[in-house]
This record gives sequence, structure tokens and C-alpha cells, in this order.
Amino acid sequence: MSVLSTHDLIIDVPGRESGTPLNITIQPGQRWGVLGPNGAGKTTLLHTLAGLHAPRSGEVRLDGQPMHQQHRRYIAQRLGLIFQDRQDGFPASVLETALIGRHPYLSAWQMEGAADYQRAEEALQRLDVAHLRDRLVSTLSGGERQRVAIATVLTQAPSVWLADEPTNHLDLHHQSSVMTLMAEQAASGHAVMMCLHDLNLAARWCDHVLLLYPNGEACWGTRDSMLVPSALEKLYRQRLTVVEVDGAPVFVPING
Repeated sequence: MSVLSTHDLIIDVPGRESGTPLNITIQPGQRWGVLGPNGAGKTTLLHTLAGLHAPRSGEVRLDGQPMHQQHRRYIAQRLGLIFQDRQDGFPASVLETALIGRHPYLSAWQMEGAADYQRAEEALQRLDVAHLRDRLVSTLSGGERQRVAIATVLTQAPSVWLADEPTNHLDLHHQSSVMTLMAEQAASGHAVMMCLHDLNLAARWCDHVLLLYPNGEACWGTRDSMLVPSALEKLYRQRLTVVEVDGAPVFVPING
């Protein structure tokens, strides 16, 4: 059974009259990449899948049931969202921020227990920010804050990861580390959907791809069926050439 699916879903993008109805089934263990130019609706799609943005029509189903009929607490336990941009609502340390991932599992006024702290500490260690545990998040660099945000979702331990540009602000080493983490989550039976700008990250790390066009058109399928120059050149209005590195395609823009 799918963990997350869409049924004739049309996302609500301002100024766009319609679009291709999305009928996507996301299975446990899959790694989906969402590709498209700026303004195509990638972030809107992720927020719609998370239940934060109402669709224009159609519905999202979580564990086979319409999401709009489910309790927010249940949704928060099942879905984890990494925002592309985030605001610090109040001063909080790195550890306190990671512990927010445990809130869906706590009752009103219940404090985090030893197991919650252990899970948060392990997540910070995995994202290479454990040494920053007592720092205020507002004092961190963009890359450090991104890794704390990912550690918070890892602390949450959702069944579905919805990641909007998870490698944003990260150097090459931490990009690789984060994409490895996403692969590990899928290998352990979770589902992962990531909005990406880098074609080569999608080619290396995703097994399914959704292409979103600015006019609302969309197509989706396995990575190898979607990541072909003809489709990608139309998507980005950019000529591409393809080379192979270690058995994987690498897409390079061509000027002119």
C-alpha cells in the first residue's frame, strides 16, 4: 500500500488557470526528485502534500485515507517537512530546536524524556552539528542551520520525508552526507520526496522523478525514463549534453 498518494491533484499556483492532474503513488523505500524551473510550483506542491496548502482540486491521501480527514497530530507523526526557507520564531538552542521533532508524540504539557533527548543528540551527531548543541540557532551559518533543520526531522522520525532543496547552503561534503542520509531513510522503508535544482543530484540519488513545467504541465516516472535530454531541455529551455561518470549520467549545460 502506498504511504502517500495524490488523486487528480491540481496545486493552487497564483496566476495559473489549470495544470496536469497529478496521480502519483509514493511507495515506502522510494526516492522521488521534483524538478522544474523557478515558479513551476515545486514548493507549493510539497506544502500541499504536507497539508499546509489547500489544493485547487483533487486530494492527497496519507496511508490510503484523505489527508483533510485526518488529525494534524497523526499527520505530524507521519510526515516530516524540510522548508527551503525558515524563520526563527523565538530564541532556541540547537538541541532545543532538534527536540521540536518529538513534539508530535508528546501530550499537552508533557516534557521530553531521556529517549527523546537521546534521539535528538544522535540526530545532531549524524548531521555533524552536535558540537553546536548549546548555540542559538540564530547565530549559525546558513549551512549549519540547514543541517539543524534536517536533524530536527530526523529526530521526528517520520515515515515520509518532504524536503524542499535539502542541500541548500551546503558545501560538497555535507551535500553528499545529506543525500546519503536520504538514501538511508529510503533503504529503511521510509518514502522520500525532494525538490531539487541540481539535475545531477537527481540522476545519482533518485529512483523516480516528477517534472513540473511553469504552465502547469507535469510528467512523472522512473528516473531513467524522465532524465532524458529532450525532456530536460524542454523543461529548462536550456541545451544540455550528457557525459557518463562512474556509470551515472552527468548533465552539462551548453551555451548557444
